Amino acid sequence: MTSSTGRSLVELIDGTDGRGLAAAGLACLDRCLPLLAPDRAEVLRPVWAAIARADAAAWAEAVGKARVELDGAGGEAAGDGGVVTMVRAMADGMPAEWAEGPLRAWAERCSTVALTVHRLYDVGEEGPLHSGELRRQLAVLDAVAHGPTGLRRARELSVEGGRVLRAVVSRRARTA
Repeated sequence: MTSSTGRSLVELIDGTDGRGLAAAGLACLDRCLPLLAPDRAEVLRPVWAAIARADAAAWAEAVGKARVELDGAGGEAAGDGGVVTMVRAMADGMPAEWAEGPLRAWAERCSTVALTVHRLYDVGEEGPLHSGELRRQLAVLDAVAHGPTGLRRARELSVEGGRVLRAVVSRRARTA
């Protein structure tokens, strides 16, 4: 699957600047956050604000606060197939340093983990949940390519994706 510009997910990540990388990684984490901390939906809002400002000090502070607020979240999840552990690793891996190298590595890991998580909850290898996550990742990268104005769209896509994943997990729990 490719973006509206005809580029693959890997190509888009490779060509993205620091702000776009931070947004891409955070969007993946934001969509998967309900699995780790379903009652803490707004914990990443200050991190989004720091991305909008592209301010290294604000980013480091917001990341530090988010880590503290998420500390211990998801500890009660046993038998989840390691999903909570994967999402926890995305949160713990948020780089405090606002630099393209660490942000790129984190965004790539978050992309892979988010696609894996969605595949685990899907009906098949390339089912609708996985395909939807891939589309959202492409759309986020397309949106943030337009600068700070695309961050609102990236956040909207993350909220939507989080709702979808939360609904799938809830439905699965009811039928188990």
